[in-house]
Amino acid sequence: MGSLTRCLSLFCLAASMAPVPALAQQPAGLLDARAGLLEAETRQAIAEAERAELLARLPPAQAKPLSGAVDTRQFGAAGLARAFDLALELAQEVCAVLPADRPTLLYDPATAQGMVAARAVEAALVRLSEDLAARNRELALYIEAHTPAEGAPRALPLAWLAVPPATLRAAADLAALFKGDTTLAGIGYGEGARALFASAMARSCPARLAGLGSGYLGELDWSRHERLLGRVRALGGHRAILAQHAETLARLAGSAKGELKKELAAMEDAVRVHLKSVDAFVDSLKAGEASDKSPLFVAARYLGQAERSEGALVLDVDVRLEGMSVVRDNLFTGQKLALSGVAFLWYRLHEADGRLVKADALRRITRPVEVKLGGNMAGDAFWAAAPGER
Repeated sequence: MGSLTRCLSLFCLAASMAPVPALAQQPAGLLDARAGLLEAETRQAIAEAERAELLARLPPAQAKPLSGAVDTRQFGAAGLARAFDLALELAQEVCAVLPADRPTLLYDPATAQGMVAARAVEAALVRLSEDLAARNRELALYIEAHTPAEGAPRALPLAWLAVPPATLRAAADLAALFKGDTTLAGIGYGEGARALFASAMARSCPARLAGLGSGYLGELDWSRHERLLGRVRALGGHRAILAQHAETLARLAGSAKGELKKELAAMEDAVRVHLKSVDAFVDSLKAGEASDKSPLFVAARYLGQAERSEGALVLDVDVRLEGMSVVRDNLFTGQKLALSGVAFLWYRLHEADGRLVKADALRRITRPVEVKLGGNMAGDAFWAAAPGER
């Protein structure tokens, strides 16, 4: 009972015990009624005093008491710590099923497309160089045969009068292979969920992985880029010889007459068409530019990945990570935070030709860890490190 209540009680008791001369002459029944009324008034005053004291301790009337509402906005990212732990555990489980005698490449659609396009660029450079070398030899014999005092005229190679070969035209459009864009949509954890799992696997079994799909692919390994540039230079050498043959044909056509003049002029036109096609292909490679806009530079990156992953199995994986954070606010018990994580994972292990080796689907849900925001209910292991880091 508060001090105000005690004062009121003592005052009323003293008042009731004081002698009143006028009341002593009144009947006993009236005195008892007056005493009961005074006692009732005293009890009412005491009750009001106690109520006022209690209200003074409570919040203002406009502040409604909390009823244990659930709020996840304040600590929405905290639950991702539990999902992160699950990713590390699942990576160890997937690593355990990978064969130890063969490397494995994590499949990424954009990387796989880039590897195929890079091989096509390199193959086109080789084919064009070989094709131009063969045609230059054939054209040299033709020019020699039509040079005065060098021998009998040689039959016109009709292939030169046709349009450039199909392989040359296709090679000129190889840059289009690098204009496509493959978008991977992340869910739950975000765009980095799959990258997180790939890094977790690399941490668990780095010796078994030939590559993580996307990411760094060897931009600084200039030996492969120099090799491709060497092929471009070789193609340029054959192109220079072809240009010399075109000039020689022009001089021969200028000194010839009749049908021979028309034949040599037609041959010169065909050679110059080939020159334009070769120039268009070389220009499309953007060999002098070291950026993603240069198919030659991009091809050098993906060729390195193709060499490292030769003979490897292909692991196609998808993962969804979600964290749940629940904050319970109560006026009398305070705040409590519970953290839980959910992970869904499927994977398929393939041979390079597409044959399925193994597949599985896994899911994990962690038991909620309760954290008292005013103290430490979770163990030190939860705060210090994730599983496997200790």
